[in-house]
Amino acid sequence: MKKIVLGIILVILIIMTTGCVSSKQEANNLKTNNITEKDSDVEVTSEQITGIKITIDNKIYIINLENNNTVNEFVKLLPKEFEMKELNGNEKYVYMNDSLPTNASNPKKINAGDVMLYGNNCLVIFYKSFDTSYSYTRIGHIDNLPNLGNGSINVKIEK
Repeated sequence: MKKIVLGIILVILIIMTTGCVSSKQEANNLKTNNITEKDSDVEVTSEQITGIKITIDNKIYIINLENNNTVNEFVKLLPKEFEMKELNGNEKYVYMNDSLPTNASNPKKINAGDVMLYGNNCLVIFYKSFDTSYSYTRIGHIDNLPNLGNGSINVKIEK
């Protein structure tokens, strides 16, 4: 009788664990890191997203993400669409309805392609490099970002 009960429990456990496996392979080639943590005898595997897709005026780029709480909370809000306004001939910005946790610091130098949070809800994309005295929380970086021009831009950000 014990063998039958153990067999049934084993079958149920196998069914439950195979039902939890998901194939979240996105067709948009997002970069991810698998993180495995061991707590006692239980292994927990989670997926950390290291890159997300951003479409700027119908051109697709990848934001290479920082590993911080701000990014973790920002990714939970996606997908998002914004109209970002021009500022100072070097950046586009939008004040989001959502506030995010911050860990602001002065980077001293902004590089073209940097994506940052100013305050707790102002998303900024820099398209020119310059020195700064302002503090930001790093979100990520877009490689090879061109000059985004003088006007507003339409942006869609998604996982």
